[in-house]
Amino acid sequence: MTRERRTAEDRRKQLIGIGLRMLTARPIHQVTVDEVAAEAGISRSLLFHYFPTKQDYCVEVVRAASRRLLREAGADSAAGMVAGYVAFIQRRRTQYVGLYRAAGQHDWVREIRDETQAELTTRVLKALGVAATPELEVAVRAWWAFAEELAIEAGGRGLADPDALVRLALSTLDHVVRAA
Repeated sequence: MTRERRTAEDRRKQLIGIGLRMLTARPIHQVTVDEVAAEAGISRSLLFHYFPTKQDYCVEVVRAASRRLLREAGADSAAGMVAGYVAFIQRRRTQYVGLYRAAGQHDWVREIRDETQAELTTRVLKALGVAATPELEVAVRAWWAFAEELAIEAGGRGLADPDALVRLALSTLDHVVRAA
């Protein structure tokens, strides 16, 4: 087998991309470095050159998944953000639940999820043009939990009208912001 020479950054991106693809089929804890290395056409030890431990590798894969969610959610308008968020969760419902909501989740996964939710909160407040206060941030953060649960539950029950979900989520956001 001929190995492809890549820059260090290209190789890291390739390895993270492989991990992201594997996440579509199984939970992060079932992704093995041996499979990742084999798919990349490199040795296990070379993978550990780029990521010192399996956890370091998994952290980067989960961070990449969170960046994809943030990218799809966008930042221009609350409506666009919610629509992108709902669509992302509905397309990847099983994987999303397995990654972010599974029992026995690692602390580092919770930390990445919290960072992602904090960024979503900041973005939606900015899109709404409202000044962030601690009370409002907490309320909107809780609202994101509602929006997440709404998208997960609707997908699990076969309620596939994303426009209706987005309208409901935006309506509750409006109420939360006014009440806070």
